[in-house]
Amino acid sequence: MLVLNNTLEEKMNIIESLNWRYATKKFDSNRKLTENQINTLKTAFNLTASSYGLQPIKLVVISNQEIKNSLLESSMNQQQVIQCSHLLIICIESNINKSYIESYFKRVVDIRKTDPTVLESFKKSIINEFNDMSNTSIINWSKNQAYLALGNLMTVCSVEGIDSCPMEGFLPDKYDEILNLKSKNLKSVLVMPVGYRSVDDQFSSFKKVRKDINDNTIELK
Repeated sequence: MLVLNNTLEEKMNIIESLNWRYATKKFDSNRKLTENQINTLKTAFNLTASSYGLQPIKLVVISNQEIKNSLLESSMNQQQVIQCSHLLIICIESNINKSYIESYFKRVVDIRKTDPTVLESFKKSIINEFNDMSNTSIINWSKNQAYLALGNLMTVCSVEGIDSCPMEGFLPDKYDEILNLKSKNLKSVLVMPVGYRSVDDQFSSFKKVRKDINDNTIELK
């Protein structure tokens, strides 16, 4: 059993990392993330919590410069897309149906060695729930899971000293067309360039503008 003994210093380092993080406006295109760093981000994405554990999301990782260049116009010409070391695209699955849900429960049985009969009632209830949902509702539910993953990735990036810039400002349909995502039953919903901030990015030294913590939290005792 893994036991975590976080010291006060380690906890403070997390806050320092979050203070260091900012939505990078200009990346140093000459500096690249290592394979180990990318694997850390991929693993963090895969470990992100999701409703029912269904993981209706998939991560596309792009390092190829030509592909990044092809996405610039569809990214409102935001230069971070072509300056970054890697471009991360969070996608949602197009079909969350009975087959998809059954594949999740098969993984539960395979990994945990759970008796399938124990899971049968829960499996049927989830299948029925999604059968009753409209396609729009399923897409909105899936997008919520994508935002969970985005937040997790941003935090992991900050702790690892990796710069990032979360983006909604892009044309998903164009991304889907350029990357042929429809053939993979995927829809792009969020974009996050990652890499290292440029030394001449003046915004990196700006102080964060946030509410006072007492104005932004409510504690009930």
